[in-house]
Amino acid sequence: MGRQYFGTDGIRGTVGQSPITPDFVLRLAHAVGQVLRKTEARPTVLIGKDTRISGYMLESAMESGFNSAGVDVVLLGPLPTPGVAYLTRAQRASLGVVISASHNPFADNGIKFFSAQGTKLPDAWELDVEAALQQAPAWVESAQLGKTRRLDDAAGRYIEFCKSTFANDLTLKGLKVVVDAAHGAAYQIAPKVFHELGAEVVSIGCSPDGLNINHEVGATHPQALVAAMRELKADFGVALDGDADRLQLVDNEGRLFNGDELLYLMADDRLGRGEAVPGVVGTLMTNMAVEVALKARGVQFVRAKVGDRYVLEELEKNRWILGGEGSGHLLALDKHTTGDGLISALQILQALVRSGKTMAQLLAGVALFPQTLINVRLSPGQDWKSNAAMQAATQAVEAELGDSGRVLIRASGTEPLVRVMVEARDAVLAQACAQRIADTLRA
Repeated sequence: MGRQYFGTDGIRGTVGQSPITPDFVLRLAHAVGQVLRKTEARPTVLIGKDTRISGYMLESAMESGFNSAGVDVVLLGPLPTPGVAYLTRAQRASLGVVISASHNPFADNGIKFFSAQGTKLPDAWELDVEAALQQAPAWVESAQLGKTRRLDDAAGRYIEFCKSTFANDLTLKGLKVVVDAAHGAAYQIAPKVFHELGAEVVSIGCSPDGLNINHEVGATHPQALVAAMRELKADFGVALDGDADRLQLVDNEGRLFNGDELLYLMADDRLGRGEAVPGVVGTLMTNMAVEVALKARGVQFVRAKVGDRYVLEELEKNRWILGGEGSGHLLALDKHTTGDGLISALQILQALVRSGKTMAQLLAGVALFPQTLINVRLSPGQDWKSNAAMQAATQAVEAELGDSGRVLIRASGTEPLVRVMVEARDAVLAQACAQRIADTLRA
């Protein structure tokens, strides 16, 4: 049976449209409860959420669904996705649930799950849930109904966990840090983490009203942070997304650093301290300059499919620690089981404090290759993979670029588009090569 509801990162959609409706979410929680009770008599589930107005409605529906299946619920309130993953493990819960649509606008929402170990769940588990959704509900008797309580200090526990990943002998005293939480789940937590480590903190994007999450702020709209940095003359700027699992950083000159550059900095810091870094995992979209720079340091580099779950799969397969995406999903598996924007920021700031250098200085030898991305709309039924002209043009471009560039052609997962990406040391060459390939698809 294929997956009807689960995508690459849980279930997501527009609120009020299937499947993000209260009746479906109740059924979903009930089905998950049935799956949990196959292996555990009295499961306990933690539920956290971001700041979307729809979170209240979906949280109530999910709570009822779990209780009806004989599952106890612990409500965490607004908490970053990685915070839910951490507390699921720390509380020895059976499952962690996050109600969030991450970087999407407020009208969207979603549900994602973490295992008892604080990790993403495998496809087989999701298929079990989908199968349970096809079955009739099995309401437990009144005496077996689940109960619900609230964990009042969830945010404080997660703050202490984040701080524990920062070196005890270092401090952020003397540094002015601007924190942009995208009006999302970390709006109270992120400023406190940096303040309690000694920094002077200025907060933007920390005033959620249920409707403004990710709106012109945060990691997906870093221009707000860049502008604030220039105005406030701060040392560092930290931008998170709505559920705080991705990160962008800005330096004191207003320069924005993406996830590819930050991934290199994390590896560079460990190498500089004499730690072994046998390999790093990026994605198909990771800038080639990072791959070249890591290989020059003797570090293997592997590309996974786009999506942090695929990066995690490659890390686990190779037994490596560091991986990430240009979007700012960064993984340091010796610090946390999942991508965490706050912990990633602390790893970078720790490296900067320890070295006494700026991000620009540490990245002086890693000049990102220019990328050109062209979207080509397909005609109905168009078989682009068998296009001989495209294949010939691609081979010619790859031969021309050699080791100084690369080509990536992939279909959109949501639209009838083919994305043609060419990366080269020269921007004009990248544009010309991408256009040559794209033109064969339009012919």
